[in-house]
Amino acid sequence: MNDYDLLVVGSANADLVISVERRPGAGETVLGSDLAVHPGGKGANQAVAAARLGARTALLARVGDDAHGRLLLDSQREAGVDTVGVLVGGAPTGVALITVDPSGDNSIVVSPGANGRLTPEDVSAAGCLFQGSRVVSAQLEIPLETVVETVRSLAPESRFVLNPSPPRPLPQEVLAACDPLIVNEHEAKVILGASAVGDTPEDWARILLAKGPRSVVVTLGEQGALVASAEGVSRVPAVKVDAVDTTGAGDSFTAALAWRLGAGESLAQAAAYAVRVGAATVTKKGAQASFPTAAEVAAR
Repeated sequence: MNDYDLLVVGSANADLVISVERRPGAGETVLGSDLAVHPGGKGANQAVAAARLGARTALLARVGDDAHGRLLLDSQREAGVDTVGVLVGGAPTGVALITVDPSGDNSIVVSPGANGRLTPEDVSAAGCLFQGSRVVSAQLEIPLETVVETVRSLAPESRFVLNPSPPRPLPQEVLAACDPLIVNEHEAKVILGASAVGDTPEDWARILLAKGPRSVVVTLGEQGALVASAEGVSRVPAVKVDAVDTTGAGDSFTAALAWRLGAGESLAQAAAYAVRVGAATVTKKGAQASFPTAAEVAAR
């Protein structure tokens, strides 16, 4: 029996959030709301989202020995995440500067801080976490060589899920391990590069599959998602909600999908559940504070 349903290897940031009427242009200053500080980072977000849904979750990450680091550790523990893999020190905690407009869309700039010091050696030293995990999830707010070592550390029966955000070209070793690779439109086009032909998500998914992933999921925001594997390509319909803040929606989607895949659901079934989780997330402000419980998802 696995110790964890999901091991998340990734970033942990303090989110510094300001609401604005519109984003500034080059050289322009605009006034915003009071600054709000929330625990965030794609790795930490995924871990909290999964744990809140009921998954037995562990996080492998690095934070600074500072107030932001303590905020992140407290939020993980409060959600029920096992923080034995969270390393402390080496650099200040990473910070994400986020602006949110009236429609709920966000723009984000990340200062990696301690996330950039999560090394392949840190991954190698956490072998017991990998051996005890059914699914391992990663993102790209940590060094790419650390993600490569994560793939190399997978237990034989473990499944690897990757959201390549912020996007960059990926080595074949990483692509071949993804089951699935989860991308939005922007991420898909960056990874495809010169191969970005075709105008539809179905086109992108088929070309991405040809590059080596065992399966691909394309998130489509208000239009739901698309799943692709050797069995074919299909759409997953959206859930209509009034969006307040999209921060963290992609992270909760990925966490929910990874957890349900580990529980034995098909890719389409897991994606349908993940769409519902993502929809619930955008109805509240903030990232981790907006992640729903399984009961809240079931009530929708």
